[in-house]
Parts: sequence; C-alpha cells; structure tokens
Amino acid sequence: MNILPKTTQRRLKKIPLVPSVWEGDRRPVSALKTTLEPNEEGGGECIIWVDGGEHCVRAMEVVPAQMGPEAIIRTLLRAIESPQSPAKPGRPQKIIVRNREIQFFLRGVLQDLDINIDYVPDLPLIDDLFRSFEEYHNNRPPSLPPNLEPLLTKTASDLWKLEPWRLLADHDIISVKVNRWGMETLYICVMGMLGQEYGVILYRSLESLKQFRSSALAEKSLDRLEQAFLAQDCWFLSFESLEDEDEEEEDVFDLADLHPSQIHPVFGSVHPYEGIRPHLDEEEASVIQVALQALLRFFKGNSKALAASPIGSVKKTYSIDISFAAETEKTLSVEVATETEISQEFMRLIELSEGLDEEDEDEDEDYDFDDDDDDGFHLSQDFVPDRAHLSLGMIPWDMIAGIREQPKIYHQSAIKKQSGEGLPVVIIQTSRPKAKEMIEKIQYAQGIDGIGFNPGEDPFSDDIYDLGIIKMVDGNFFLFGEFPADNPTHVQARKNWDRRTKDNKGYCGLIIAMGVTGSSKGNPKPSDMLALFETKALTVDDFGIGTLTMTMDFD
Repeated sequence: MNILPKTTQRRLKKIPLVPSVWEGDRRPVSALKTTLEPNEEGGGECIIWVDGGEHCVRAMEVVPAQMGPEAIIRTLLRAIESPQSPAKPGRPQKIIVRNREIQFFLRGVLQDLDINIDYVPDLPLIDDLFRSFEEYHNNRPPSLPPNLEPLLTKTASDLWKLEPWRLLADHDIISVKVNRWGMETLYICVMGMLGQEYGVILYRSLESLKQFRSSALAEKSLDRLEQAFLAQDCWFLSFESLEDEDEEEEDVFDLADLHPSQIHPVFGSVHPYEGIRPHLDEEEASVIQVALQALLRFFKGNSKALAASPIGSVKKTYSIDISFAAETEKTLSVEVATETEISQEFMRLIELSEGLDEEDEDEDEDYDFDDDDDDGFHLSQDFVPDRAHLSLGMIPWDMIAGIREQPKIYHQSAIKKQSGEGLPVVIIQTSRPKAKEMIEKIQYAQGIDGIGFNPGEDPFSDDIYDLGIIKMVDGNFFLFGEFPADNPTHVQARKNWDRRTKDNKGYCGLIIAMGVTGSSKGNPKPSDMLALFETKALTVDDFGIGTLTMTMDFD
C-alpha cells in the first residue's frame, strides 16, 4: 500500500494539530457547472474538504472522473498546508468520509500522521453546500427575458445572415440614439472582419469605448488585457458554435464556414463593477433589440457608404417597432449615424501600434532568386500563406460583372473592353484573416502591375520550375507559385493561361478568397471572394530577368 514519503510526513507533522473534524468527498461536478468547468470534455468530479470546526471550505478541485484516488490526497495536502482563505495551515484530528474505499485508502496513506479516518453515511456540511449550489442554478435568472427571447434570437439570426462584418471593421463606429429606458446613445462596433470572433458590442458610453481601445492596443500581457476587457461598460452579442471544435484546428477554424443552424447567439453585459454578466433584464433587452434592429436597417440601406475606406458619413432616422414593450407608443424614432472621426482616430491608433510591433520583429528567412547577370533581383516568397489553395482558371464575364458590383469585394480595375470567353485568373484561397493580410500587402504596394510566369532553376537538384510572379506597382516582386516545368497538369494550365490572356488582349486577374477550411475549398463562391485585382499579363520578355537561380538568404 502506498504511503507518503518520510520527508513529507515529517513536514506535515510540523503543522499544528487542530481540534476539528473535516468532511471530505468526491462528487459529480454537475451541481457546480455554473461556476466550475471540468478539465475534460467527458465531465468531471469535484473533490472537496470542509472544516467542520471553522465551517469553511479548505480546498476544492475539479478533476476528470477517471482520475485515481491520488487526487483526493493531493487536495487534502493542499487543505492542510495552504488552505483557502481565511483558513490557516492545520492538521485535523479527525476526517470523516461517506465512501468505504476512500476511507481505507486514506487510512493507508495517512497512517503515520495521527489523523483518525472514520466512515459516516452522511456529510451534513458538504450536503448543504451542494444543495445551495443546486438551488442557485435552479433559481438564477434566465439569460433573456422570456417575452423578448424570440425577438432577440430572430434579430441575431438576421444579423448573422446579413454579415455586417464583411463591410465594417472593428474600428468602424456607429452611434445609435435610443433615448429610452434610461439609455441615450449607444456606440456600436462590429466584430468579425478578421474571421476570429463574430458579434456586436454596444458601448454604453463613448468614454468606455475609447478607454478600452487605447488599453487593448497598449497592453501586451494577457493579465493586463483581461483587466482592460473587464473594465468595459457595454452590452454584447456574440456568436458561437453549437458543436465543440478540435483544439488543434482552432487556428484555421472559422465560424463562417458553418451552416447557420450550427450557430447560436450569446447576449450579456460587461461592467467594471459586475464583471461579465450572462443575462439581461427587460429594459436592457429592450434597448438591445431596438439598437440591433436599427443597425440592421442602417446596414441594408447604406452598404455602399459602409464599404468605403474610410467609412462614409451617413446619418439616418428609423421608426423601430416597440410593441413588445409596455409603452403607450408602438414605435420609437431612432437616429443612426457613422462616427467617421472616431473611426479614423481608432485607425490611426491601430497603424501606430502595428508600426511599433514591426520594429521588434525579426526578418523572415526567404529565398533569393538571382538572374544570370547577378543584378541582385529579389523575389519575396512570403506572399502566399501556408496551407493556402492555389489554382489557375477562368471566370466568365457575367460572374466578373457580379463581383465588380459587390461593395464587400475590393476591386482593382484595369480592363476597359472585354474580349474572349472570360478573365484568366490566379485564385488564392486561404483563411479570412490571412486573406485580409494579403489584400493589405497589395494595397501597401500601391496595387498589382502585372502577373506572369518566368523560368527558374534549383542548382542543388537541377530541377526546372515555372515561377508564378506578381509584380507590384511599387516595383516589388512576389512569388505566388513554384510549378515543376514538366508537370503535365501545370503544362496544360499554362497553355490555357497563355491562350486566354492572348484572347483577352493581354489582361488577367488575381482573386483572393476565404473559406479554405470549408465546403467551398478549391472552388470559392462569390460570397467567399474578398478581392479582385485586374491587371496586365506579363511575359518572360516583360520581366527581362532571364532564368532565376535559387539561393539561400539567412538574413
């Protein structure tokens, strides 16, 4: 039978023996699910030690259900040596448990510590404690008032389908003047353009919004970021998946890839004095319902101005239905406006923060391709993200016309007259955040000047490549594809590319799309497309750099 090491026994014997009886038990965690989370998905158990003399919990821990009895000892030793406040270190004269196996196990392990271990059928202190947890769970308020829950759920569903984050970045601020239920003006920002967290935050004061943005950009430690988050004064609507996702895929998983039936809304409040509160009272729910309805109508009617960068100046007044509330009026006049100055102020803060971050980053390793004359031609390989899907193809002109009309899709225009069957394109499909980074990189380079192919060679393996190259307006060159020159699939794709660009009077395009982890992988739908760059198709002569030779650059 296992016993404690001699050194541990001597250390514990130095702790004073207190004249009290402790209760110890191990129970399913279900009664504590409102405040504790099990360590594993399959559920867990709560190990608890209560001091009968002081009537306080000395130690409590949630562990996986399959964890062995050793966890009971670990929690007990913590209760003895470093108990929860206000208890002080102490060794009990007696321990009572309601499980025979636990009793025998403790007797064996603690046999030299002068602690009596007895069996009793009931543990009154622990029973009362768990009963109180259960009563709290049963009596806690609902997350939404019953009369408003269907309305808010429907409004949240409409927002999810409308996808305001396709046009609005989190620094684009919209004000909503409600002037009812004790609330004057809300300041709204939409989360989700980067494809990480989707939702709407409704700040109850402009001061809180500005304070959080400044703190979030300035603080780098997780503790300080959490402190800044909890200092907000706002309501929120967030969207979550009904199904748990594999933790290993969190970096590529995007809620937008799920069917709407797999998404559910979560409403709540954040306040410095309350923390995160996962339920709303009727007045709060009424304000949020009105504000979100106004936001829906504002977004539907002003997409062109909202798609502009920076966001356009718009102010509208809507009559919102409030028949759900105990009010004499059936409608409420609500003013909605873009806060362009605030949006530009936040954008400047972001640019400043990103500029400071770049100073601390090391340059990435890449390959240099030098031409035959050793002119130092540099071809960057950091343009296409890892795990992106790349293809060469053709988009019919009617689809190109539809893409051009979509305000959510960034468009670089170059073609004045259409010819041929469609536009030959390079399609790069990746995650939404990485797609946005690619678009920003092109914008920073003043746009795309041309796309083409140039021969390249690897002197270490004697392999010959057809290098897909994008030339930026600022003169930089980016590699988008490295294709073996003898690959039959690529050979055919190159023939089609050359024929189509010739038929199209020397024009082509680049499409950047999201959804690489979804059902549209390899065949992005128009709703997945984030940018279309029309440009010239470059030939080997246009590049004028000869065969490129790969060399290593370790800077």
